[in-house]
Amino acid sequence: MSPNKLAALSIMPAFTLREALLRMDQTARGILLVLRDDGILVRTVTDGDLRRAILNHASDASPVGELPDVKPVTANQDANAAGILQLMDQHQIDHIPILDSRGKPVDVIFRRELSQRIWLSSPHLGEEETMFVDEAFKTNWIAPLGPHVDAFERELASHIGVAHAAAVSSGTAAIHLGLVLLGVKSGDTVFCSSLTFVGSCNPILYCGARPVFIDAEPQTWNMSPAALERAFEWAKRENRMPACVILVNLYGQSADMDSLLPICERYGVPVLEDAAESLGAHYKGRSSGSFGRIAVYSFNGNKIITTSGGGMLVADDPDLVAKARKLSTQAREPAPHYEHTELGFNYRMSNVLAGIGRGQLRVLKQRVAQRRRVFERYVEALADLREVQWMPEPDGFQSTRWLTCFTLGGSDANVRCHRVMKALERHLIEARPVWKPMHLQPLFMGAPYFSHDPEMDVSANLFQSGICLPSGSNLSEEQQDRVIAHLRHTLLMAEDCSALA
Repeated sequence: MSPNKLAALSIMPAFTLREALLRMDQTARGILLVLRDDGILVRTVTDGDLRRAILNHASDASPVGELPDVKPVTANQDANAAGILQLMDQHQIDHIPILDSRGKPVDVIFRRELSQRIWLSSPHLGEEETMFVDEAFKTNWIAPLGPHVDAFERELASHIGVAHAAAVSSGTAAIHLGLVLLGVKSGDTVFCSSLTFVGSCNPILYCGARPVFIDAEPQTWNMSPAALERAFEWAKRENRMPACVILVNLYGQSADMDSLLPICERYGVPVLEDAAESLGAHYKGRSSGSFGRIAVYSFNGNKIITTSGGGMLVADDPDLVAKARKLSTQAREPAPHYEHTELGFNYRMSNVLAGIGRGQLRVLKQRVAQRRRVFERYVEALADLREVQWMPEPDGFQSTRWLTCFTLGGSDANVRCHRVMKALERHLIEARPVWKPMHLQPLFMGAPYFSHDPEMDVSANLFQSGICLPSGSNLSEEQQDRVIAHLRHTLLMAEDCSALA
């Protein structure tokens, strides 16, 4: 709740019943907060309290301070939505004031909000998908493979300007297949962006290889060319040249390919482009996912388009994609019986999910436009909060803004970020930290890491100071206004707390 709205709900004990009823009608919230001169909450007053007092023959000129004492039901700033709802049910009320450590109201939670969760990035389905799925059911072709799989592969490859594609069960499966196709084996070294989701680098372990993590750069939040160069120099000295570089395009934005690819080419190391989060993005006119020798996409439920679960491996080399299709179907040989000469995987996409993907692909450009508009509304609404720094989009880059992300400045940014996210969660608004870098994950403890600068760990700083906001293409303006209002309030409160510390 914004400071202005909170102030509108606040009255002094000297307010008359008539004045309180008028304020109640003006605010239409069903509750007023009675405060002492020092801002401490004395009690709450509801519409029912006021009308019962008048029915009991109290004068409408009587001050609310003379109403029978009732201890207010409140919660502290550590309370979560579930605990607040339990309090409401227990006391049969529809609103709970949130108090700071001094007993001053900083927020009010209303029951109706707790029935309307706002998600970070929820699936956005339309009508096209139903047509393709119905066709799959009518033809009884619901198992892995089928005409929708073939068509989805062709249509996606054509959309991004790559020759061939293989639809698989997940983006992680696509990365695993890509590593196998590039010859990564046990004991090999693989370079990978550190600021990413664990699905980018778990497949390195599947192959028995050893990851080396590369920091992000401030300009794009993607892989740092300076860090990559130092990692290659180290690898050459240590005789640990990588078999592959997994280059991640983060939060809907391409990495700086013109700076990164020549480094990899100079050392003769292939790039696996992890475009799981960046379908629909462009870099200098080319589609994200069209730069690596192999690239992958994800269609998980939170992605810009979804097949519920699924992924795609793409490449210009027809032999690589043909091999991917074989390996993803248990590496079955072309024989009348089940013949196997190499290790395979059960990674193919089903015909039903591919039908969903075909429908989703038809509205990809609209989804990108909608997410970019969500980002623009955040920027416009919070332009006066100078401490909010949005994820950059350099010239020549066109991000999808899959997630709208920002950072806070200052040495206490992490504390304030957690305070903000906790406050949003009280209102059932999902917000998350920026990805925790892989070099800080217990799973990869001891793995070599190359920072952007010896004095600057960009990935760690972004994790400490970054927040991802609700960004779905189906986020209504009303929902986003609710996020903005609570975000503004919590940012201002966090700033005030920081000043008091």
